[in-house]
Amino acid sequence: MSRLVHHLTLYAAYHRNPHNIATHMVGIPMIVLGAGVLLSRPILAADPIPLTPAIAISTLAAFYYLRLDAMLGAIMTALLAVGCWMGLEVARMPTGLWLTAGAGLFVAGWALQLIGHGYEGRKPAFLDDVRGLAIGPLFIVAEIVFALGGRRTIRQAIEKRLTKPSDRRHLPQ
Repeated sequence: MSRLVHHLTLYAAYHRNPHNIATHMVGIPMIVLGAGVLLSRPILAADPIPLTPAIAISTLAAFYYLRLDAMLGAIMTALLAVGCWMGLEVARMPTGLWLTAGAGLFVAGWALQLIGHGYEGRKPAFLDDVRGLAIGPLFIVAEIVFALGGRRTIRQAIEKRLTKPSDRRHLPQ
């Protein structure tokens, strides 16, 4: 089994309720964008792209996602690049607006996560495995790709692991 299927299966085990998944579809992008905005300062002037903590972390995350899966990693890399650009634009605003935008997105996104896990009746995945913080955004992208009919073999492998009794013993309860 691939590492991608392993990580997505573990994450999916905490996210079976459609209401929880729906809140994650909105909340996770808000969290990622909010963190990106907050990490877009300080800005170190460099050509052609300024350097920020957000760009450094997004670059590392992109390599991680690309190692897990080229296609999903490419989508994540593009989304992270857009997020870094948006973060830079907001970071150029006055400090009060920058902080309000970043913190507001971050806090509201986490509030949605907590509401979603109320529907699920389960704690968030990252409380058992901190990698859930990195896998969450990838899970959202994968769910969208699956809904559009892509990567069927990966989706089938995940569902098989979630429903097959012999494979469920390795999943969190």
